[in-house]
Amino acid sequence: MIHFITITIITIFSFPHSISSQSPHCPINYDYVLRLSWPTTDCHHTTNSPVTNSTSCCQTLLSVFGISLAQHLKQTSNFNLPNLATSSSCLTDFQTKLDHLSLPNNLTSFCFHPSQFVISSNNSCAGIRNVEDWRNKLGKKTLLDSSCRNDLTDLTACANCVDAGLRIHRQLILLDGNSSHYNECFYFVVLYAAGIVNQFGPESDGAVSCPFGINILPKSRKNSHLYLVFGLIGGLVGVVLIICVVGLGLLWDRKRKRFKLDESGVDRVESGRVRRRPNTGSIWFKIQDLEKATDGFSPKNFIGRGGFGVVYKGVLDDGSVVAVKKIIESEFEGNDEFCNEVEIISNLRHRNLVSLRGCCIDSDEDGEYERRDDQRYLVYEYMSNGNLDDHLFPSTSRKPALTWPQRKNIILDVAKGLAYLHYGVKPGIYHRDIKATNILLDANMRASVADFGLAKQSREGQSHLTTRVAGTHGYLAPEYALYGQLTEKSDVYSFGVVILEIMCGRKALDLSYTGSPRGFLITDWAWSLMKEGSVGRVLDPCLLGHDESNEAMNPKGIMERFVLVGILCAHVMVVLRPTILDALKMLEGDIEVPKIPDRPTPLGHPTFTGNGSTFSISPLLSGLQLKANDMLR
Repeated sequence: MIHFITITIITIFSFPHSISSQSPHCPINYDYVLRLSWPTTDCHHTTNSPVTNSTSCCQTLLSVFGISLAQHLKQTSNFNLPNLATSSSCLTDFQTKLDHLSLPNNLTSFCFHPSQFVISSNNSCAGIRNVEDWRNKLGKKTLLDSSCRNDLTDLTACANCVDAGLRIHRQLILLDGNSSHYNECFYFVVLYAAGIVNQFGPESDGAVSCPFGINILPKSRKNSHLYLVFGLIGGLVGVVLIICVVGLGLLWDRKRKRFKLDESGVDRVESGRVRRRPNTGSIWFKIQDLEKATDGFSPKNFIGRGGFGVVYKGVLDDGSVVAVKKIIESEFEGNDEFCNEVEIISNLRHRNLVSLRGCCIDSDEDGEYERRDDQRYLVYEYMSNGNLDDHLFPSTSRKPALTWPQRKNIILDVAKGLAYLHYGVKPGIYHRDIKATNILLDANMRASVADFGLAKQSREGQSHLTTRVAGTHGYLAPEYALYGQLTEKSDVYSFGVVILEIMCGRKALDLSYTGSPRGFLITDWAWSLMKEGSVGRVLDPCLLGHDESNEAMNPKGIMERFVLVGILCAHVMVVLRPTILDALKMLEGDIEVPKIPDRPTPLGHPTFTGNGSTFSISPLLSGLQLKANDMLR
């Protein structure tokens, strides 16, 4: 029952009305707003907009406010607030708590209208106003009552709860007979699951993260006196150290202006301008070295175009073969920022990440050091078998098809590389552009993830690094493509698409496909076959055979498990996707793949035909907008 990532808000924040200050007392306590570790990033001010991301902000606020409605339902058995005046008063109290978080003082009037939380005869779902009405319509015990009771922080439990919620929602729509009540019926499902069914209550981590779909942030130990004492001591020590460091820095800055940049990398001022080299563990190359290695960046050494530049093969003086990326698209304002990011990348060491060998900045000797048009280069280890895309979809038929052991190893290698980026470094790194061309293969056909840098510290103050501002159609997670919402689950979605490409032998996206008027999207195609119980038909035909020896080499059951993990990773609902660590455990057979719950079909959206050949393409590409199931994250 998470927020449907492909959903856009249509009606929720289209009423920028002010809230009356003369409303009666609100019966709800909103202290949980300050206790709950929820993401407020998208609701901050910007210079050009009242909030950073209005769509995402209002969605998150609706989920946070919904917790109070679920609590109200639990206490009063009523799905609604009693009247418009009470609703206005509650929104005022809610805004007061938001003010304590230094958020804009008009968020509730910007996102909501008091009338949407008061049920009238026109917006009641199936005539339901309270729990008694609910049970009279649906029965005392429903699938929702048995599926949403336990701890919903568990992925399988959440998946079962979501699946039950979708079924009950369809039942409500049939009872109501009015598709315009689609939203209201869904709100009732969410509130009932969190407020009535779940034994841990609406404010529990499971209810917050699953029915309401709020990404819970790590909790700080603000109430620990011991940590407070240590924090104060640490702060005083830090101030002293900062003073010492600043003093030493000023002293060093004065000294280094007396020297000229020489072969050892010491800084010097020339014509009043300071140049410096990055303090990295990688090699600082001269442009002459790279020109010599690539034969002047000759077209014959051109390998291809990467995520933000063109790549050339080169041979260094020591005989080692490298890939030199000439950066074309850059987010960095100056060379200092570039050097800092290179320092981060150079410290990443993992067998399934392409290693950074060095870097170079080609700057005019007589120009300013911090010019944005300075040419920058990255030097990586060379992967002799190119990228995965070339082997899955070769331009010629000369390359042999990948075997099952090769495909299995590649998928596991990519999962391990992503797991290191997400959890092996602090803060973690989001790749943003996982795709077949960014997976490189060595001489033994083992995979490494490329283009995971240049990493940039999150400007929103989150505890993660991001590496790209855009990905590639077909691989992009819907929530990132539509709303700019980026989490580690966005990479998991792209990873799921890559799994399907590897196992199916078909491209993620093919708009020229004749079998569908909208084109071919691998996630929809695989989903449609799974729903009709034909997962085996998803597999690349070259992996299947009819003789016993082939069955022993290519175990169909394991291959189908990989397909199911790919479908689960590429689920449109964020909370149902596993973490990359859980996905890796599923792939290795350490944990079972949970039952994959249904996913929402938008009203007016063509349904899957069920014949395995034609299917509806995702709203992300078709341009369709789903109904605003805004609490469901």
